[in-house]
Amino acid sequence: MITHAVPRLALTPGEPAGIGPDLCVLLAQRAPMADIVAIADPAVLRSRAAQLGLPLDIVEYSAAEARTPVAAGSLKVLPVQLAKPVDAGRLDPANAGYVLDTLATAATACLNGEFDALVTGPVHKGVINDAGYPFSGHTEFLAGFCGAAQPVMMLETDGLRVALVTTHVRLRDVCAAITQPRLESVLTVLHDDLTQRFGIRRPRILVCGLNPHAGEDGHLGDEEITVIQPVIQRLRAAGMELAGPLPADTLFTPKYLAQCDAVLSMYHDQGLPVLKHLGFGNAVNITLGLPFVRTSVDHGTALELAGTRRAGVSSLEYAVRSAIQLSGTKPPSAARR
Repeated sequence: MITHAVPRLALTPGEPAGIGPDLCVLLAQRAPMADIVAIADPAVLRSRAAQLGLPLDIVEYSAAEARTPVAAGSLKVLPVQLAKPVDAGRLDPANAGYVLDTLATAATACLNGEFDALVTGPVHKGVINDAGYPFSGHTEFLAGFCGAAQPVMMLETDGLRVALVTTHVRLRDVCAAITQPRLESVLTVLHDDLTQRFGIRRPRILVCGLNPHAGEDGHLGDEEITVIQPVIQRLRAAGMELAGPLPADTLFTPKYLAQCDAVLSMYHDQGLPVLKHLGFGNAVNITLGLPFVRTSVDHGTALELAGTRRAGVSSLEYAVRSAIQLSGTKPPSAARR
């Protein structure tokens, strides 16, 4: 059960030149699902609302006030100031620090219990790195900020959950990144969160192989034999329900998916294209292994759509609904990490 009658969610729009501010404005037009607080510069939200031709009444957030959703057409905002004014669709490295400040502000408030969950809009990794900040994504940033030992990126849509062993890693670096300790840690976090956050008593997890045909008994690569199988055997002995390593080209078929609660993919573009083909725009990105709930949209900044009113808000709505549902569950014990 949710601790409070009304859940309070932090919402970070992400890259200010992208569609994140548009999505916040569009979400504000709908009947509120929770006490949602955007952590952003009010000026960029007002500007984008005017560009979209939509009403937006900014209500300054106060933590001391009751958890009360505002009316449609309004949005609570915890102000964080931009470094420079924003033009929709035009990146500016000067505002990269602002993006990270909104995330740090939100994460701090979640850790303090001020918010029940964090919902994030899309960021542009390239411009953040161009500004001199080492940044590979929300998952890694939030884990580092919170001191989480093993974050796990998982996307969910109706009928499918796909988690990743490696996230935003160059393909040529994937093999070296998949080690027995990492794989065991990821599987443990995935299993624990499915059990404790999603309420699945005995999660059934399908584990992809790394190589074509899951290595063909070592003829197409031996990582299945030397890394993946030993971990699966140890964790099965500890009570987890795991199947694999299975060839990724046949795993994502009804025969197998009907028997599982989640798929563990070895790398980003092994599993996510299948999930996004199934549910793009109606999927949510969930970070497992954090001390608080974090959900996100399943798409990027779409700079070409910023300010055009052509951006779809369905993935953000899905992320908000998921955050509300997950925030009512007990987080996995840090001791299991």
